[in-house]
Amino acid sequence: MEKTGGAGLPDEPGLRFGCASFNQDSTSLALGTNTGYKLFSLTTVDKLDCIHESAGTPDIYIMERLFSSSLIVMVRTNMPQRMNIYHFKKGTEICNYSYPDRILGVKLNRQRLVVCLEESIYIHNIKDMKLLKTLFNTPSNPSGLCALSINHSNSYLTYPGSATVGEIILYDANCLNTVLTIPAHDSPLAALTFNTSATKLASASERGTVIRVFSIPEGQRLFEFRRGMKRYVNISSLSFSPDGHFLCASSNTETVHIFKLEQLVPSGQEDGTWTSYVSKIFSAASSYIPTQVSGMMSQDRAFATVHLLTSGQRNICTLAMIQKLPRLLVATADGQLFIYNVNPLDGGECMLAHKHRLFNVDDFMGSEGSETTGPAQTCPSYAATAALPSFGPVSATLTGYSEDVGAKKGEVIPEHEFAAGPVCLADENEFPPVSIHKS
Repeated sequence: MEKTGGAGLPDEPGLRFGCASFNQDSTSLALGTNTGYKLFSLTTVDKLDCIHESAGTPDIYIMERLFSSSLIVMVRTNMPQRMNIYHFKKGTEICNYSYPDRILGVKLNRQRLVVCLEESIYIHNIKDMKLLKTLFNTPSNPSGLCALSINHSNSYLTYPGSATVGEIILYDANCLNTVLTIPAHDSPLAALTFNTSATKLASASERGTVIRVFSIPEGQRLFEFRRGMKRYVNISSLSFSPDGHFLCASSNTETVHIFKLEQLVPSGQEDGTWTSYVSKIFSAASSYIPTQVSGMMSQDRAFATVHLLTSGQRNICTLAMIQKLPRLLVATADGQLFIYNVNPLDGGECMLAHKHRLFNVDDFMGSEGSETTGPAQTCPSYAATAALPSFGPVSATLTGYSEDVGAKKGEVIPEHEFAAGPVCLADENEFPPVSIHKS
């Protein structure tokens, strides 16, 4: 699922959202508000467990959880240049770091923690929070768009390579070098996401009409899906299914699309179907008609869809296996989580399996614990960990670690304020990172 920038919801009586994010394997949902945050476990359809709630850290606009561990990362609006890392089960802060500009995005896996500013990216070793690399003077990225793979054998990072066209930089966050540049779209990027094995990368541009999938690390275009042709939209999230066979996309419209990643029959092989026959006709015709038109003919449409009742704002969605069945999850701005059943064989319109209210009546205008199983009214949701409008400056940062493992004069590096000694995030009894044992 991908982050895009934008303001939070308008002020209104009760609770106001600052951010929402699914964790790396879509087993947990984190919500940040102006009163605190909540963590939910996503293991069953009918029951939504709130595993942790805090009212002591208000105004959170970025919040990420490391898989199903106790480690959470958050950024608050009153200190937008500071990142805090907590052990929520112990109720203690592990450390905090300050940066020279407003933090727009945070991504983490079991090897790396990445902090994205508008024109720079900081890469930390997550086990001790040592700063490994700083990418200075990156193209202007006001939404903090980036993606980090979660596969434990590699850590690929992607971010925009241009502020004017949809160019993608693929960076190896383990070896700390640029792998390649992918010319993905004609307009600037709006969303990026890896599949679980980090063999595919999906992207969408600000136009929102076409979603493309590339092979990693080669950067070859594998699939091209057309979300729509009539209007430009703002893609707010992209997410692969755990097996990598499906890709969901949500936007500021009322429709959530699910695409199926199916390879066409290899050249020279005949399947004797009507689809194969029509594909041959389109392929032959493409040499006689304009490239733009033939490209549209060859693009796949949505395999399955969900139609929300309203549109106009961003939302977040993800695909997950819950109780051994494929589900589409959509979190909405009115404090609800919708879980839909996905038919992996026939697709079509997804059926609503359950709706959960995420806040009680004291927090939000709704009934505590109320749940319905019908297509009740939904509000479009907010972007995952959406960046809110800028706030005033905070205290200046200090010179700290450099890429060369030492203080370098003139560089503004995150301040390490963990006074009790070196940061150690490798306590496997408490949370990942985990050691991978090879047979």
